[in-house]
Amino acid sequence: MRQVDVTPPVQSAGDALKTSILRLFKLLGPGLVTGAADDDPSGIATYSQTGAQFGFGQLWTALYQTPLLLAVQECCGRIGMVTGKGLAGVIKEHYSRSILIGVVLLVVVANTINIGADIAAVAAAAQLVVAAPLWLFAVITTIVVVTLEVRVTYKTYAKFLKWLALALLSYPATAFMIEEPWGKIIYASIVPHIEFSFDFLFIITGVFGTSISPYLFFWQTSQEVEEERALDLPKGQSGRPQLPRNFLQRMRIDTTIGMISAELVQWFIIITTGSVLFGHGIKTINSAADAAKALEPLVRSFPNAGQVARDLFAVGVIGLGLLAIPVLAGSAAYALAEALDWKEGLSRKFAEARGFYGIIILSTGIGLLLNFVGIDPIKALVLTAVINGVTAVPLLFVIARINGNAGILGVNRGGLLSRGFVWLTFAVMALAAAALFYTLFFKR
Repeated sequence: MRQVDVTPPVQSAGDALKTSILRLFKLLGPGLVTGAADDDPSGIATYSQTGAQFGFGQLWTALYQTPLLLAVQECCGRIGMVTGKGLAGVIKEHYSRSILIGVVLLVVVANTINIGADIAAVAAAAQLVVAAPLWLFAVITTIVVVTLEVRVTYKTYAKFLKWLALALLSYPATAFMIEEPWGKIIYASIVPHIEFSFDFLFIITGVFGTSISPYLFFWQTSQEVEEERALDLPKGQSGRPQLPRNFLQRMRIDTTIGMISAELVQWFIIITTGSVLFGHGIKTINSAADAAKALEPLVRSFPNAGQVARDLFAVGVIGLGLLAIPVLAGSAAYALAEALDWKEGLSRKFAEARGFYGIIILSTGIGLLLNFVGIDPIKALVLTAVINGVTAVPLLFVIARINGNAGILGVNRGGLLSRGFVWLTFAVMALAAAALFYTLFFKR
C-alpha cells in the first residue's frame, strides 16, 4: 500500500539515504504493481518473439510507447482517485448501458483468454525445472493464484506483488554480460523501422497490446480506489474522497516509476533475444526452452549452463505469472462487479464480496480450461497480446473522453498534454490494428 509521507528526524548521511530509499519504496503501490504486471508471461513471450524474429527491428517501440503508457495509466489512476470509483463504475454513471456492457465484455473476455495463456506459460516454465505433466502444473498454478487472491488480505498481497517484480532483472543483467553493438542498439531505439507485412504488423500489434493492455486500465483505476479505502479518506459533500495534499503527485511518481520500469524491461528483453536468439539464427520461439536460451550468456560459467538458464527463466515466468494472473482476474472482477452493483475490492473479505470473488474464481477456472483445447502455450501468449492490442482501441476512446470531461473530473480533468497523449495513444493503437487487418485481408 502506498503510504502518506511522514517527515523523519535528523539523521546521518548514510541513514538519511537508507531512509529515503525506504520512503520511496513505501511510496510505490498500484503504479509499480501495474508496471510489473505489464511484463507478464504474455509480454515476455511477445518481446522475446519480436527480438528473435526481427532482431533490433522493433526496439524503438519501447521508447515511443513510454509517454503513451504513462499518459494512459496516469489518467486511469487519476480517474480512480478523483471519483472514488473504478473505471466501470464511472462509465456506468456517465455513459449509456450499451457502452458499459460493451466495455465490460471486452475486458472480461480478453482477460479470461489472457489468464489461460499465462497459466499455460507458468506450467510450461515449471516443466523446465521439474518433469511432470503440463496439466498438473496448470492446475497447481490455478489453485495457488485463487487461494492467494481470495484468502490473503490486499495489504499483505500488495507487498508480496512488489517483490515479484525483481524477477525481471535477469534480462538487463544478461544484456550487460555480453558484447553488444550499443551504437546499433541506440540507433534502432530512436529511429523507427516499419515493414508493411502481416508478420511484422502482427507482432507489433502484440507489442503495443501487451504494453498498453485493457486489464491495466481497470486494475490501476480500481487499485487507487483500494488505496483510498485502506487510508479511510474522508468524503466531501459530493460523496467523492477528499484527497490529501500531494496525493495525486505521489500517484504520478508511483506510476512513472512503474511504467518506465516496464518499458525498460521490454527494451532489455528485445536486446537480449535479438542478440542471443536472432544473432544465432533462432527466429521462431516454439517453446519455453527456446525462450530460455536468451539467458544462457548470463550463466555461461556455470556447469550445465543450459539448465541453469532454463531455471532462471522459469523463476521469472512463474513469478510474473503469479503476479499477472491475479491482476487479470481482479480487473475483470472489478469491471463486472461494478457494472452489476456488487460489492467489490480485494480489501474486502470473501463473505463481504462473494460475487466479486466468484468472478475471480470463475474467470481463472475458465482460463484453466482453455489449456485443455490443445493450443501451443507460446503462440497463445503472442495471440493474446494481439487480442489485447485490438480490444484496447474502443476502451482508449472512452478513457480519452472521460479524461477531457470536466463534468466528471472537475478541476482534475486532464490537462492539454494529458489529453493530447491519451488521444494519440488511441490513434496509434487504432492505426496498428487497422494496418494489421488491412494486411490480413488484402496484402497477404
